[in-house]
Amino acid sequence: MTWFLAATLPFFAQPALADITVRFVESAPKDRFVISSDTCPLQDVGMVIDLTGSAGGLIFDVTANGAGVEVFQPVEVQNGAVTAQPVVDGDQQLSFTINGLSAGNDVIISADLDDVLADSSLGQIRVAGSELDGAFVQMTIAGETQTTVFADSANTVTLPHSCLS
Repeated sequence: MTWFLAATLPFFAQPALADITVRFVESAPKDRFVISSDTCPLQDVGMVIDLTGSAGGLIFDVTANGAGVEVFQPVEVQNGAVTAQPVVDGDQQLSFTINGLSAGNDVIISADLDDVLADSSLGQIRVAGSELDGAFVQMTIAGETQTTVFADSANTVTLPHSCLS
């Protein structure tokens, strides 16, 4: 009986489930995207933050003479082993790969986001939660892709995944 249990137990084991959380933090002079994995380490995770459908028409403001307003900041990885694609002024998409992240730690990417609304509640240099609505995050782990959309003025989205990455 013992050998039977030892042989069949792996077929009944469920992979551990975890959440990857992506949170936008409005701040001055740099805004931040904070990516967290609560339970599992992450490796070779493709991420895209796409602002194209955002209610505020959000853009990355990375130069003084570009599409943004007043203050500008380059897109920078502040914490984590990340490879990011270059972002030019006025871009609405940030693509990067999380090369490695231990459970309980964060990837932090700073940037300056501006809205392009003629009349925005916080002015074009600051982002209100509702202006992020419609933007989405796409994650690819082990060939599987998931997408989630910022909504209801929440600056946080969650993507569930198994710990097998």
